[in-house]
This record gives sequence, structure tokens and C-alpha cells, in this order.
Amino acid sequence: MKPLALALLGTLLAVCLLAGAPRDDARTHWAFQPPRRPAEPALRDSGWVRNPIDGFVLERLERAGLRPAPEADRATLIRRLSLDLLGIPPSLTEVDEFVHDPRPDAYERVADRLLASPHYGERWGRHWLDLARYADSNGYTIDGARSIWKYRDWVIDALNRDLPFDQFTICQIAGDMLPGATVDQQIATGFHRNTLRNEEGGTDQEQFRIDAVADRLNTTGAVFLGLTVGCARCHDHKYDPISQREYYQMFALLNNADEPTLSVPTSQQAKESPALIAEIAEAEKRLAMVDENSATRQAAWERLLTGRRDVEWTVLDPIEFRSRGGATIRKLADGSLLVAGTIPERDTYTVVAGVPPGDITAVRLEALTDDSLPRRGPGLAANGNFVLSEFSVRAGGDPVAGEQAAQVLEITQAVADHSQAKYPIEAAADKNPQTGWAINTADGKLNTDRTAVFVLAASPPAPAGDAEPADGRRWTFTLEQQHAAARYSIGRLRLSVTNASRDVVRLPPDVRAALAIAPAERSDEEQKRIAAEFRKTDSERMPVAARVAELKQLHEQLKASVTTTLVMRERAEPRETYVHFRGDFLRPGERVEPAVPAALPPLEPAGTAPNRLDLARWLVDPRNPLTARVTINRIWQRHFGAGLVATENDFGSQGERPTHPELLDWLATEFMARGWSLKAMHRLIVTSASYRQSSRFRADLHAVDPNNKLLGRQARLRLEAEVIRDVALSAGGLLATEIGGPGVYPPQPEGVYRFTQVPKYWKEVQGPDRYRRGMYTYFWRSSPQPFLTTFDAPDGNVTCTRRVRSNTPLQALTLANDRAFFEIAQALAARVLREAPVTDDQRIRHAFRLCLAREPQEGEASQLTRFLAAERAQRADPAAESAPRAAAEPRGDGSPEDTAAWVALARVLLNLDEFITRE
Repeated sequence: MKPLALALLGTLLAVCLLAGAPRDDARTHWAFQPPRRPAEPALRDSGWVRNPIDGFVLERLERAGLRPAPEADRATLIRRLSLDLLGIPPSLTEVDEFVHDPRPDAYERVADRLLASPHYGERWGRHWLDLARYADSNGYTIDGARSIWKYRDWVIDALNRDLPFDQFTICQIAGDMLPGATVDQQIATGFHRNTLRNEEGGTDQEQFRIDAVADRLNTTGAVFLGLTVGCARCHDHKYDPISQREYYQMFALLNNADEPTLSVPTSQQAKESPALIAEIAEAEKRLAMVDENSATRQAAWERLLTGRRDVEWTVLDPIEFRSRGGATIRKLADGSLLVAGTIPERDTYTVVAGVPPGDITAVRLEALTDDSLPRRGPGLAANGNFVLSEFSVRAGGDPVAGEQAAQVLEITQAVADHSQAKYPIEAAADKNPQTGWAINTADGKLNTDRTAVFVLAASPPAPAGDAEPADGRRWTFTLEQQHAAARYSIGRLRLSVTNASRDVVRLPPDVRAALAIAPAERSDEEQKRIAAEFRKTDSERMPVAARVAELKQLHEQLKASVTTTLVMRERAEPRETYVHFRGDFLRPGERVEPAVPAALPPLEPAGTAPNRLDLARWLVDPRNPLTARVTINRIWQRHFGAGLVATENDFGSQGERPTHPELLDWLATEFMARGWSLKAMHRLIVTSASYRQSSRFRADLHAVDPNNKLLGRQARLRLEAEVIRDVALSAGGLLATEIGGPGVYPPQPEGVYRFTQVPKYWKEVQGPDRYRRGMYTYFWRSSPQPFLTTFDAPDGNVTCTRRVRSNTPLQALTLANDRAFFEIAQALAARVLREAPVTDDQRIRHAFRLCLAREPQEGEASQLTRFLAAERAQRADPAAESAPRAAAEPRGDGSPEDTAAWVALARVLLNLDEFITRE
């Protein structure tokens, strides 16, 4: 055999061994074995131990010849505990009470109080929302808004109620399938409605539905099983015992859900809606009776119009015409006006023309095509469309030319030969520049002449004597074109007037044509059009119809005010699921039935075929070796900075082994034994001696265990993005403590949405909502609030099992200069000046404790005193050198310069590393 062939064969064998061997070994991997409750270890010295957790930790330290760190001081402990359990710092009163509490169970009392706080659900709900990839928008480039905050509030409430984790899981995976599912249980299924949704035109919605189901499966695998199941979407997993076929068997369990929107009315709204529906039904019944008896009235109406169906229009000859935006307007031989030149984004046309004598009853506006216009027009937009925001008529003067005596003529009705959906002709005469008339069509026949008629209430009498100009009365016509999209203006237009009867002129042309046909010869469609037009003027019908419209509008307003949320709902007929060749949904292979990987305990369906509810129950089945371990490991990670298994999202063969395997199994079995109570496990962990250790650096520990895997001290953890802002708001006395509700819009830098495909809504809120906790900030996936991304908040596109912690100059610049933080610094300075005695040392001490809970050391206080003096001197005389006085000397004179110095000091405190760190 040639050397090249031998080399290729060797490579092939190596690849086969690499791909195959780990899969065989993985079936005996520790994580796939049921957790067994280990005996508590024997220790040389158990005096440090407060609960079984400490025994496992101490045993590992003793084996390494190490001792645990001493307990942190009480101010540090209560700040640590409050930040970990609530995400907000303790008040100074709470600090003082704990520091001076002599009772032996003082710490446990604090833990119990914090676990009972409603803010506990907010803190741990924020952690869960990371896993659930929660966001307030749909994602992708359009990234439209969605209403799903009810799910976020359900999570907070469930955690506050200490809903057992097994029920917490089942409700979120399949709450809609529980017998007699409550509204809350349906809301909980929003967990898997947090997937992205593509709203772009031309996309294959089935492709993105498949992607959403895959995301649900991958998220379920990461969150509950700690496995990278997504690796098996295109091929057999290279390292763990999950084949591609097994991937799609699990996929099938999640493939049978529809994605409806659930209305969640208040109790009052729930009462009002049925009453309104009943009233609408009664009003519609009365309206039907009126219509049944309308034949005689319609016949009389048709006789009234006999002989008056023709309308003669007089084309106006424009005398003056202008474009406010600077476009060029040219008059053509047929009296029309053609717009050209430099086309502004928005424009207003003014046309002055003489009108003939007599009672002018209506004005006709023709939007005409022309070869010079985009796609022949009649508009100037790229597709030939336009949006006429407002059309108005003035008689007797020209306001553009400075003649202010013009009389505005009332338009009572507007009709057109065609209006685009949601852009009716009536919108061009509603005195609202945000609406307008446009002419696009569903069938693509956009580029054609269009006509609109504006019926006038009355025209002013002709001037007396010889005052009337030779060219007739001068009227001014104004066409406002203020649509948000650029260049949606009319490209060619022509104006005409008539003195025909208003009853006739308001008829659409097709109705006039139908009326000219003998009744017996009219088609069904012509009869319907005539009847529909008659009903608009039927004096007996109009008040009844108006009442129906009013009631329906009230009902629509009621429905619009009802909160909605996104939920899952199982289909009556399940979808068929196939293996996708290389993960391509367009290349289906073998059909598969719902199942779970063979390496894990079997799924036992309650019915004839496994479904999503069976999957939910399987996840929290005590025989499942993964869920309890993965969940408790993630809780441990939050309290110690790293999990007992560092790769918290990968318990497979490529993940790291547990640093304390016996402790992990003991905690997992304890978790299930305590009824899956999350609060019980939090209390167990935070009351351990291991948790209470000081986080100070230890040279002896670093030499043996530089990464602190043996837990010889606590970890210093930089706070998460939302918590940093919450802690600052708390220090400044601004934090609003209301729980739940829709997302809010606190301050953020200008120009955030200049680079998004679609500008986003962000109306900066005032009042208490301005200072809500960070978890309530409205989260746009394509453009999150910059502060959140600066401090490593996840983007909500995929599940986040552990946030990264970066350290960048931008973070310090943000804390110092972001206008929201400057506002907080001002509030902190005002609070210090308001609450503390007037001496500098007392105020500095108060400010320091508000930010860090502890007392400042002598050197820290001295530095801050010198800084304050320098700031005062700089503001009093920029050229002067600072000359600090005795710290006990009263200094707060209330001057703007003095207040500014305190604001500068507050900015320093808010930018300290310790301030944004949990010690």
C-alpha cells in the first residue's frame, strides 16, 4: 500500500476511534448514574461545621492540608446575603440591627427574613429569566415588540410562593396540558414562547418554526439536563450518548404545540366583556330589523336621485403653486401639475386657483401617472405610492402669500375610487397629520390614476359688486404629505370643482353608474353597492348603526386594554416528525416517534403515546440522574461564583468532573427529599460556614488552590448589570420597590436606534417607574439598553446558564458619566446632605455606609476628605490650591458649589470596585 493511502487509512481509523469510543464510554459516565446519598465524612476537627455542607467542604480542605477562611465580618455578611437573596443592599437600619444583635441565631433570622421578602422572587426570577431567554421583543432584524411580561411576573410569584421545583418545571414545559389547567399554568408555558420570531417578508415560516422547536429542545437540554443536546441536530453526538435519531425523538415531544396568544383580563375586564358582547348582539338585532324594512326608503332615495346622477367637473387653472420642500412644480397643458427636481423627504404643496361662481359643492383631486415618475407614479415613492396626510381648502385669500383673511372651508365627507388598507381617504380630512390616504393594492395594480372627492359643507357667497377678480374667486388648496417614510408625496395632480348636488357628488362613481341601470337589470354586486351607499344616508338606520359602531369600538378598546401573553397549546392532531438530514428540515429522513435517549431512564407515558406533559414529568422524575444535580449545581454557582461542576451547561463526558462529587450528590438527594423546595436549599447553603467565609485573598490557599476550587474562602463577585443599577438607586434613595407589571423605559443615551432596521419605541419615563429595578427595563433584543450590555447582560437570543464577567474601561466610564448614574449621584449627594449631620466626617461616613454598608477605614475617610476639599476649592476658585480644614468643622453651606462637590464625591463612591462587587 502506498504511503499516502496508509496515511489516509490511519487518519480514518483515528477519526472513527475519536467519534466512537467516547460514546461507548459515556454510557457509564458519572452524570448518567443516579445520585446516591453519601455518608457524611469523618473529620479531624468538626468544630467549624454548621451543617452537612461544611463537612464535605472541610474534608476536601483537610486532605489538601488547608483550613477554611475565618467568617466575614457582620456588615459584609448582611450585604452579601442581601445581594445574593434579594439583589438589593440592606438598609443602614438592617445593618445596625444585625451587627448589634447578640442572639446566637441572629444570622439565621436575617436569612429567614430575606427569604420571606417579595424581592427574593425578583432576584432569583432574574436568574431564571436568563435561562428562559426572556426578552420583550421578537428578535431578528425587525425585532417587533411582544407582550410576555405576564410570564416574567409568574416566575417571580412562583418563586416567592416557593412552588416546588418539580411543579415549577412541569408548569413551564406543559402547564397547558395539566387537567383543568388554570390561567397561571397556561401563562407559565411562556418559558418556551421566549423563542425568536422572524417577521421579515419572504421568509419560510416553517423553517423558523422548526428552528424554534430546536431552540426549545436545546434549551431544555441545557437548563434541566445540563447536556449539549443541540450537537446531535445534524449528526450523532460526538461525545455523549445522544444519537441524531434520539435528538429527533425528543424533538417530536416538543413538535406538537401551537403558539397562541392568551388574553389575561382583570376581574373587572372579565365582567365587562360579556356584557358588552350581549349589548352588541341586541343592537345588531335592531339594526337587522331596520335593514329588513328599508326597501321603501331606498326606493324613495333612488327616485330622489333620478335625473341628478351626472356630475360635471370644471378643471381649475392654477395661478400659483409652490412646494414648501423646494421641489420644482410645472403646469401642464391639461391643467395638471407635475413635481420634479430635488424631492424632499416630506413636503407641503400649495395651489392657488380661481373657481367659478355659484355654490361649489365638492373638490376633486386626481393623482395622475406620468412617465417621469417612479414606476409612472402617481406618487414619488420608489414604488409610485404616496400618502396624503391632509387636504384642506381656503377661500378668500392666500395664507402662503401673507393673506391671512382666508376662510377655511369645512370638508364633510371624502370618497375615493380606491384606498389602501389602513390608509382610507377619510384620513386625508381628519385633521390628523399622522394619518393619510394611500393607494397601494393587494393585486399589485398600484401605478394607475386615482381620484378623490372632498365634499364641502358650503362655499362662501360670491363677493358683492365688482370685487370678484377677473379670473374668479381665489381659493387655496393645501396638500400636506408628512408620512414617516421619505418621499411619499404625489407626483402629478389635478384639481377640479363642481356645483352638482351634494347628494350626488358624494356618491362613488361606480354607484352612480349602477343607479343609471334599470333596477331589474342590475347585477347582484350592483344592487349590493347601491344598498350599501343608501345605508350611509338612511336617517332611520344611522342612529342604530352609530350605536352598534360605538359599542363595537368600546369592545375593541376593552380588548386592546386587556394584557396578552404568549403561551403553548398542544395540538389535537400531532405533527409527524422526521430525522432531518444534516439538520435540514427540507430533507426529511426516517420518521420517528417521541422518546428520550436510551442512556437515560425511560419515559413512561400516561397515555397511548408520549407527549410534552410526559416529558415535563420525566425531567423531574427522581430516577432522572441529571435534573436535581444540574439545578442544585446552578444554585451553588450563584452563591459561590462557580458550580461544583464548573461546566454548568455540560454534564457530559467533555465537561469537568465535580470538585466535590459527594457533596453534589448529597445536595441533589437533599433537594428532592425536601420536596424540591428552592428556598430550603438556599437557606441550607447560605447558613453554612462555607458560605459565611471571608473572601479575602489568602497566600497559603492560592499556592495550593489558585482557583479556589476547594472553597477555602468565599468568592468576590462583580454584580450583574441589573443589580449594579439597583444598588446605585438604593444608595441614592431612589429605588422604586413595586413588583411586576409591563416593562419600563428608564434613561438611556440618545441615538441608540440609529443603527437598527426599525426604530424602537423608547419614551423615557418619568416618576417612580424611572427608578424601577433593572429586571423591569424593556428589553429589545436587537438593541438592549446600553448599560445592560456594558455589564454583560445576555442578549436573550439563546439560554444563558452563566453570565460572563468582563472588566473594561467602558464600565468605569459608564458609572462615572452615564446621565442616569449622574442623576443617581445627585440624589445620593442630596440624601447625604439631608440625612447626615453637618460635619464633613459624619457626612462622608454616612455616604460610605450607604454605598458599602461598612464603616470607612481611617485612610479611606482621609482620602475622601481631601478629595472633597479639592473639589470645593476648584469650584470656588479654579486657580486656587485645595486647603482642607479639620474634618469635624461644619462645612455644608448649601451653596451650588458645595452641593456640586458632594455630587463629585458621590460619583467616586458609585464608581468604586467594592461598590459593584459582592464580597
